[in-house]
Amino acid sequence: MAGCPRSAEVRNPFFARLLVWMRRREPPEQVEHRRELLAGLTGRVLDLGAGDGANFRHFPPAVTEVIAIEPEPYLRERAERHAKDAPVPIRVIDAVADDLPFEDGAFDTAVVCLVLCSVHDQAAALRELHRVVRPGGELRFYEHVVARNRRLARVQRFVDRSGVWPLVAGGCHPARDTTGAIAAAGFEVTRIRGMAVAPCPILLPAAPHVLGTARRP
Repeated sequence: MAGCPRSAEVRNPFFARLLVWMRRREPPEQVEHRRELLAGLTGRVLDLGAGDGANFRHFPPAVTEVIAIEPEPYLRERAERHAKDAPVPIRVIDAVADDLPFEDGAFDTAVVCLVLCSVHDQAAALRELHRVVRPGGELRFYEHVVARNRRLARVQRFVDRSGVWPLVAGGCHPARDTTGAIAAAGFEVTRIRGMAVAPCPILLPAAPHVLGTARRP
């Protein structure tokens, strides 16, 4: 697509290393959220924005194959290492969210985990996910989102507009209404729950999270 970054341009060397450091200190509740996100999956799965492969060890054995997308080179190299020790077959490839190199309906399930905040074009990424998930298939999502609390939402929009948060946090936009965007892309949200996850005060703008399932009609 014209104007969209290609995978060769997705480079966040500082944030990539920061993310790996944070993953080693991930709080137990977030690890449990990952397990819940992936519980019961079967068949062929797309893991979009796999990062360093934090989800890999949690895929259940009924999954026949995982295709993991990660455009950032440092994170992709880490993911490739972790894929070798995963309990299911995982192939890590270099691609971008808004131009997925797969046929229509290629996957039983797509997984997005703390990635839709930072994709270049969220609506385009969700359209692509809708395209590559088969009819009747699922989108599993675990994302931080704009707060329902008006005061916190104002803080989120301020740090987003300032440009500082996206710059430091690898393109993250904390004020996105991701749940609304999932529905707007044509998915039917069938299960969702909200929670606050903030390991330290500086991460408060990213504290509101949602965990859920959506179905492609």
